[in-house]
Amino acid sequence: MEKLLAHIAHLEITTANVEASAAFYVEKFGLRIVDRINGSVYLRCWGDYDRYSLVITEGPHTGLAVMAWRTTSPEALEAAAAKVEAAGVQGTWSEAGHGHGRSYTFTGPYGHTMKLVWEVEKYTAEPEFASNYPDRPEKRSNHAAAPRFLDHVTIASSDVDGFAQWYSQTLGFRIMARTELDDAPISVFSVITTNEKSHDLGIVIDTSDRPGRVHHIAFWVDTHEDLLRTADVMMEHGTPMEYGPSIHGIGEQSYLYLRDPSGLRVEVNSGGYRNYVPDWQANTWKPSTGSVNFYRNGAMPDSMNEAFPLADGLAGTEQGVSEELRAQLLNPYAGHGQG
Repeated sequence: MEKLLAHIAHLEITTANVEASAAFYVEKFGLRIVDRINGSVYLRCWGDYDRYSLVITEGPHTGLAVMAWRTTSPEALEAAAAKVEAAGVQGTWSEAGHGHGRSYTFTGPYGHTMKLVWEVEKYTAEPEFASNYPDRPEKRSNHAAAPRFLDHVTIASSDVDGFAQWYSQTLGFRIMARTELDDAPISVFSVITTNEKSHDLGIVIDTSDRPGRVHHIAFWVDTHEDLLRTADVMMEHGTPMEYGPSIHGIGEQSYLYLRDPSGLRVEVNSGGYRNYVPDWQANTWKPSTGSVNFYRNGAMPDSMNEAFPLADGLAGTEQGVSEELRAQLLNPYAGHGQG
């Protein structure tokens, strides 16, 4: 298949209190507001090349409105839209949006909305933000916890393998790894990617009947020391860590998880491998092999099984599932996420 997608471009999240979330991402997390349009706030990481990385929009629930992906060419945008429609999903074309040109938006078979774009507005720094490095879009933030760029998003789906296969076959995502329960061949986690990263889209099992939920959004910092500094600064200023710091087995990234004011889970990660193998075959992990916490020396809190918007039913994680979710999956045995 022709390579259609290049990378994740930006995410749009929803919250009942836009200003509280925006203040958190600026004051505690180190993003910077670049635009305010029709009640939405547009923020950027200092190292992202597009104008913005994250959009915060008012909505009745905490959740993910849109994940935007840049294609590899204008021809790839047309080809990707055609592939989506050939797979039985009807999207819509828009001539332009804020910071980007013509786009194609669709909601996939598991309820998640994607926007595909080629033309994007490249960020040009104002003089006070201009970097000494010609290849940097702007100077490094002077905030102690500022991430360099948007890294990935992890969604929740009723069928982990089905989601991964659909996006692989339709848009060319590479399937990089998956996790099955130790005691049954039930898939609870998978990672897929558009490029050499271990993943830019994660999938966790979801037993709710609400499609389109999100588990977390993730941002990248350069070093493990930056990640530890982020945890320290956050905790010193009233934001506790939900899980971590530690290191994932799948992807090999260092990680920590926290929550923004809306309750949305935010991951900060660093490190990990780069994979250029064109015929990569995804390995199957087990929770017992350390898929989420390779050290296997810390218990994952049950709160990690929440996805957004909140709904009846639970979501899994890279580590597997809570005892409550395991019972839902194993009784009856047949059902969610089997490969």
